[in-house]
Amino acid sequence: MERMRLDFDGKVAVLKFNHPEVMNAVGAQMLADFTEAVGEVREPSNGARCLLLTGEGRGFCAGANLQDDNRNEGGGVGGGLRGGYHPLLLTLRDLDIPIVTAVNGAAAGIGMSFAMIGDIVCASKLGYFLQAFARIGLVPDGGSTYMLPRLVGWGRAMELSLLAERLPAETAHEWGLVNRLFEDNDELLEGAMGIARRLADGPRSLALIRQAYWNTWHNAFEQQIDLEARLQNEAGSSSDFSEGVSAFLEKRDAKFTGA
Repeated sequence: MERMRLDFDGKVAVLKFNHPEVMNAVGAQMLADFTEAVGEVREPSNGARCLLLTGEGRGFCAGANLQDDNRNEGGGVGGGLRGGYHPLLLTLRDLDIPIVTAVNGAAAGIGMSFAMIGDIVCASKLGYFLQAFARIGLVPDGGSTYMLPRLVGWGRAMELSLLAERLPAETAHEWGLVNRLFEDNDELLEGAMGIARRLADGPRSLALIRQAYWNTWHNAFEQQIDLEARLQNEAGSSSDFSEGVSAFLEKRDAKFTGA
C-alpha cells in the first residue's frame, strides 16, 4: 500500500493515512489502499481487536485531494461517492472491533467524517475540524450530515457546514465531538494507543455495544429494547461473559479473549 500504512502492535491495528506531502488528502490510490487495509484488519488471522486510525505528518486527513479525486467518475460526484467512499464507510461502521481515531492535525471534509466515525475520538490541541465543502461549492458528504448534528446538535452542525469555519480541537472537546484532548501529538499518540490497548483487551461484547449504539439512531424505542435483548443473548453465551463473572466473584482482573 502506497498511501496507507498498516502495522499490528499486539492486538491493536494501527492504520495511518500516509501522504503527508498533501496533509493526507484522499485520492484514488489512498481510497483503494484504505479499503485494502481495512480488509486486512478484518482478517481474523491478524488478531486485531481494536483499530487505531491516525495520520502521518502534520495532518490527520485534509479531505479529498482535488488534484487526484475520482468522485466525478461514473455518475458524477455522487456516483463516485456511492462506488468508492460509501462501501468503506459502511465497512467501518460494521467493523467487529472498536475504532479509536487520533486527530493530530487537520481533519477536513471527508477526513472529518473518518475522524467522527471513531468510537473514541482523541485529538491534540494542534488538531482542528473543518466542514470545507461550502468553500468549493459542494454539500457535506461522508456521512457528515448524519453524524455531526447527532454529536454536536443541529445549530452547531449547521454553523460548521454553512460557514465552513475551522473548529479547534479544544472547542470540539467542549462540544462533545472529541472524547479525549491531549496537549501535543506525542501525548496524543501515547494516550490514544493506551485507550486502544484497553479496548483490545476488552470482551466480545464491545462489538455488540457498537452495534447497539449505531442502531439506536434509527430504531424506535420498542425496536431498540428488542435489539438489546437479542444482543444480550449473544453476549451472555460468550466465554468472555463466563470469564467476567468468574473474575468478579474471585475479585481479580478478567482476562478476556474476544470470544
